[in-house]
Amino acid sequence: MQAIFISDIHGNLEALEAVEATLPDAPIYCLGDIVGYGANPNEVVEWVKERAELCILGNHDLAVLTGDVSWFNQAAAEAIEWTRSVIKPENLSFLAKLADRARLNIAGLKTLLVHGSPDDPIGEYVYPETHSGFFDIYLTREGVDLIGMGHTHIPYTWRSSNGMIFNPGSIGQPRSGRPEACYAVLKSGDSGYEIEHIYVPYDIETAASKILAAGLPSFLARRLFSGI
Repeated sequence: MQAIFISDIHGNLEALEAVEATLPDAPIYCLGDIVGYGANPNEVVEWVKERAELCILGNHDLAVLTGDVSWFNQAAAEAIEWTRSVIKPENLSFLAKLADRARLNIAGLKTLLVHGSPDDPIGEYVYPETHSGFFDIYLTREGVDLIGMGHTHIPYTWRSSNGMIFNPGSIGQPRSGRPEACYAVLKSGDSGYEIEHIYVPYDIETAASKILAAGLPSFLARRLFSGI
């Protein structure tokens, strides 16, 4: 195990705690959207501050900082506004210090981490079915071996002779059709490096109940059960 990649926790403490119990001993990198949607933004930010080697800024994190919800749907906007009303000043300060991209060396691989895409690190949604024609361009233009992107909440891995691109999926609000929390592990083996996605069941009932108790839109609770 060389590295752990997590993304899109979205204030879901139950999912994060279930994932924590499965984590191997390796550095943790977070690809953004710590907050938004879920009912435990402070606890999740504090966990990331303590446990993650590095975290980058996501679009929900940015919205909590700025209050700009103009490009969010109503449910997401309500969750941002609620999060802004409960987040502790020291946790808001942590979000304010996050960069929108990170270049680093992980296990000898030149690596770029963004929340959205290399072209738009905050807002662009990247799917293999729409963007795979750009993937080799990303790798060669950025001069890296590995690119990690979050934002879509859908896990995937794509590989070519130029390198590897992946999305670790979402811990707090999966949208792959599977309701389990998901993260990714970079592993080394005889054939080189590979990304393995790990799916973790968690207490969805409690996470959903907290969303409802906070007065957040019921849709944000319901969708957790179907992973959409």
